[in-house]
This record gives sequence, structure tokens and C-alpha cells, in this order.
Amino acid sequence: MLPGDHGLLAAAQERLTPGRSSAAQGGTCNFRTVDVARWADIDALVGEAVVRWGRLDVIVNNAATWTTTTLTETTEEQWNRVMAVNVTGVFLGCKRAVQQMLRQEPVAEARGRIINISSQQGMVASPGDPGYAVSKAAVAHLTRQIAVDHAKDLIVCNAIAPGKIVTGRGGAGTDEASLAVSRSRTPWPRLGEPRDIAATATFLASDMASYLTGVNLLVDGGWMAG
Repeated sequence: MLPGDHGLLAAAQERLTPGRSSAAQGGTCNFRTVDVARWADIDALVGEAVVRWGRLDVIVNNAATWTTTTLTETTEEQWNRVMAVNVTGVFLGCKRAVQQMLRQEPVAEARGRIINISSQQGMVASPGDPGYAVSKAAVAHLTRQIAVDHAKDLIVCNAIAPGKIVTGRGGAGTDEASLAVSRSRTPWPRLGEPRDIAATATFLASDMASYLTGVNLLVDGGWMAG
């Protein structure tokens, strides 16, 4: 968020105090616990934003999960959960955002901006995790579909496809052997950091990105270029 911005941050498992607000440089950020795969939760979240600030200018659909299981190891329950969060969750977020944006007047050429977080692994295979790869490919295509269908409505929709981003959170792909492979594949002399994705999202949320729509923007240090 930029100075003076206001927003809601939703998470499936709240690490911060529910309802907690933070303020910096005149902006506010409020935290809510949300299941993105439930329409009622998404509907309430967007509705709260509109009640607080009168409109919805930007939504970022970032929630994701994975299994790190191969095709034959993945259970139907695991597959369904990945699709529920990674695909249905993005669909619901986009649907509710478009519903609201269609009701509001344009500001600086756009009624609103949707940013979906896809993945480099939605463009190539995700070794040992087909569910994740398929779900992220779906996000990229949903982004293109929305951009084409709603350009006439002045709604901008783009996706960000991160490469290897080191978050410090741990989990799959964070062991030293995996990181070494990522470094060997990334031409830029470091791996990605959260600030790289945040800066890209800030650009896509700004007035500088209006004629840019329907793009799945790679932020991967040149990995896919090599």
C-alpha cells in the first residue's frame, strides 16, 4: 500500500489479531480471517470495503495452497482443496470485484483493477505437484478472459507470475538443494524477494497501467527467458 491508501488484508489463518488495524503515513490496513473458497466470505469482505471507503479500486487475489504430491499420490480431497482455494477462490474474488466495479464511476480511466497472483509454474510444469501447476494455469487464463470480457467496462485485469521468491516462511522448495537449483536457473544474481512482487502489484494498481490488461507478467529474474 502507498501512503494514504486504505485496504483490507484477508488471510485464511490469522497470524495477527483479528480485526486489528495498522496505520502508516496516513493509510490504514485492516485484517480479516476469510475462506476465499466461500462466496459469503468474499461477498462480506468486498461489501465491508465499499461501506468503509465508498468503492473498490483494487483487489489482489493472492491466496494459494499446494500439496507437493505427484499425480498418483494426490488424493481427490487434496486435488479439490487446491482447486477450491487456487481457482475457485480467485474466481469468486474476481466475480465480486467486477460486480462492484460495474456499479462505480471510472477514476483515471478505470472503474477498477484486478490483480491475480499466478505463478511461473502455471506456465511450465511444477515438478511433483500437478495440482498446483494446473491451478495456476487456470488463474492466468481466467485473467485473460476477464480482461477481454470487461475491457469495454473499463475494468483492468492482470496477473503476476512470480518465479522463485524467498519469503522466509519455509515449506516446499526452501531446502538448500532446491534453492541451489533455483539460483542456477535464475540469471539475475539473487532470488526474488516479496518486495519484487509488491512493487509489481503497486505498478499494476496504479494509473500507469490502464492500457496494459490481460497480461500474465513474469517476475522471475529472467528464469523463463533462458
